[in-house]
Amino acid sequence: MRDAVVVAAVRSPIGKRAGALSGVHPADLSARVLSALADRVSLAPAVVDDVIWGCVSQVGEQTFDIARTSLLSAGWPESVPGTTVDRQCGSSQQAVHFAAAGVIAGHYDVVVAGGVESMSRVPMGSAAGDKSPLGDLYTKRYGDGMPNQGLGAERIAGEWSLGRGELDAYAERSHHRAASAAAAGAFDAQIVEIDTPGGVVRSDEGVRPDCSIEALARLRTPFLEGGVISAGNSSQISDGAAALLISTSDVARAHGWKPLARVHTAVVVGSEPNIMLTGPIPATAKALAKAGLGLDEIGAFEVNEAFASVPLAWQAEYRVPEAALNPVGGAIAFGHPLGGSGARIATTLVHHMADRGIRYGLQTMCEGGGQANATIFELIR
Repeated sequence: MRDAVVVAAVRSPIGKRAGALSGVHPADLSARVLSALADRVSLAPAVVDDVIWGCVSQVGEQTFDIARTSLLSAGWPESVPGTTVDRQCGSSQQAVHFAAAGVIAGHYDVVVAGGVESMSRVPMGSAAGDKSPLGDLYTKRYGDGMPNQGLGAERIAGEWSLGRGELDAYAERSHHRAASAAAAGAFDAQIVEIDTPGGVVRSDEGVRPDCSIEALARLRTPFLEGGVISAGNSSQISDGAAALLISTSDVARAHGWKPLARVHTAVVVGSEPNIMLTGPIPATAKALAKAGLGLDEIGAFEVNEAFASVPLAWQAEYRVPEAALNPVGGAIAFGHPLGGSGARIATTLVHHMADRGIRYGLQTMCEGGGQANATIFELIR
């Protein structure tokens, strides 16, 4: 039987809005990550059957099938195709799912999955412009106006009785975990240096080692007067890209590659589109059921920190040990470059599993429109 294995996984540093990576075209940023991925395992790009690339705001510099533009910008052969995926925040996690399914089905032998978002250069919401993507039939069912993720995060906090202090404490923990992990070299094997007009970028810009609950408590709550969601307990607007090389065990062996992990299980669910952010809860249940695994068999969980209320509501449902949830920090600290985040999280997770000898890890994230992907990776020892 064919399987799907992650041969290598790399990512750019995550840049702050208008920060160090803002001077790099998103196709060029992707190209540098693709080149680093190939260098990591001495990959001859001509053997790549496809590049599946996530990107949310496919407009301006991120349109014209940025997957194809990126691989050509990397100098890869013109024979290598590329396609761009939009499942909102889960776009590059979905790219991993499509890549894994393709190699298992025999459509591919070697495929690259990943994604990019330059939110500095292509602001969130740019794709819609001044036109609503919602037609009469949708608004008749769900009401006028675009669903607001911030209000969805506030609703989740209310439904799960999550207070401002709890959310800010979680945000502080995310920064401190990310800072400690970076200081210990946990990201050295996954981050690739990016040349920019302002110099070489080597580390994530958004992590604040000195983050404190006291400072977070002073931030306003822009979505709801008297609410609990602030910029400090929400994911940062960011720039970044990540890529995974996916193949089968047999093909990897033939190339002399030692894989990191196997894509054990991959699922996707839909959820209520106005609250939008609860999908990770049923996605996790679906993934565990399909995998035939118990919650206690998963050694690390990555639940995207779109807002602190999302992983905390998830944790309230599953009661996993605090140390196992986003163990090296998450998007509150690193940032959330929409189309690249799924691949960034997968990269972080499989490297963490390898570093700690964790057999199974689970990744899930909420997505626009009310959806969620969940992926279970199995360490290859």
